[in-house]
Amino acid sequence: MSEVCIIGLGMTRVGEHWARSIVELAEEAASLALEDAGRSAVDALILGNAYGGVYNQQTQLGALVAAQLRLHGVEAFTCEAGEAAGGVALRAGYLAVKSGAVQSALVIGVEKATDIVGAARVGARAASLDAEYEALQGASLTAMAGILMRRYMHEYGRALEDFAGFSVNAHRNGTKNPLAMYRNRLREGAFAKAPMLAEPVSLFDSAPDADGAAAVLLAASEHADDSARRPVEIRGSAAASDTLALQDRANPLHLKSAAKSTAAALKQAGIARDALDLLELHDAYTILTALSLEAMGFSAAGQGSAWAADGGERIALRGALPISTFGGLKSRGNPSGAAGIYQAAEAALQLRGAAGGNQVPNARTALIQSIGGLGATTVTHILSASA
Repeated sequence: MSEVCIIGLGMTRVGEHWARSIVELAEEAASLALEDAGRSAVDALILGNAYGGVYNQQTQLGALVAAQLRLHGVEAFTCEAGEAAGGVALRAGYLAVKSGAVQSALVIGVEKATDIVGAARVGARAASLDAEYEALQGASLTAMAGILMRRYMHEYGRALEDFAGFSVNAHRNGTKNPLAMYRNRLREGAFAKAPMLAEPVSLFDSAPDADGAAAVLLAASEHADDSARRPVEIRGSAAASDTLALQDRANPLHLKSAAKSTAAALKQAGIARDALDLLELHDAYTILTALSLEAMGFSAAGQGSAWAADGGERIALRGALPISTFGGLKSRGNPSGAAGIYQAAEAALQLRGAAGGNQVPNARTALIQSIGGLGATTVTHILSASA
């Protein structure tokens, strides 16, 4: 059976694109990916989007973007899984190519958050929670992340400062990323002094909502040899789910979906966890980074926050386990449904050896992971550099 490769990639700058539409953002990223691959036609277009229906009053984005790209009549549809929408779209594209149903698939992630502002946006994002038992009671994603973080700190005796290194590392890497929303370093002590959003989650603890689009072109390996760029192989792809509401989980501090999808993706890839050269995790909140590292087996329960020690030096570009190598959601910005495709494109640049100032030395394998809600859906992919 054919292997699946990323043969083209494209990304827009992440930020506030007040004058641009969601379709224009998707078109730019897709055009860059097609140009990167030296292609003009594809067999399928698969789009990941989290909040188009509530942010932009627009669904059917797959067909809309396909028409804008003049890919008339191509198979086109949209995937939704909260902030894991991009990861789910990537998996759908992978499965389509892997099965032989199509020879190529253009996978796009896009979000246009600035079409709605303030409390309305906070309320709209609550669509990723359980509508009856969480959102209806006034809960928000940030508030529920605050509950998780507070419980973790109580359970394991951790302080807010113990998480600072995750954000410090993200911003340190984001300074080198020209597409990042925030390219500033965090000054020493700034994390602990940041304004609270939902205590203990602060302004510097959570990733900023953003506009952006990213795209990757997938092709079967036998059709990737003529690519102008070095193909990057998707060796493992897996998804898993958990309950939407935190109250329904036996242990809310264990991301069961992350554990299951990681184990399945690594097994499929035939790669040991210790062989990974870098991780791109869903750092929408620092607590999710700590919990992901524990669920994936890099730390015991209650020890995930230790990776943030010493300003995140162990997870720096030249550290033991580089994370958020282009700034992650925290510094690059969080274009929700597009975040998983940004991860794929950034990891592909690492494995091509084309990451510039963000390059992880001798990067050969990468794990990327998208999380919907607070662990209701997790999609994990293992990427490898071509031989």
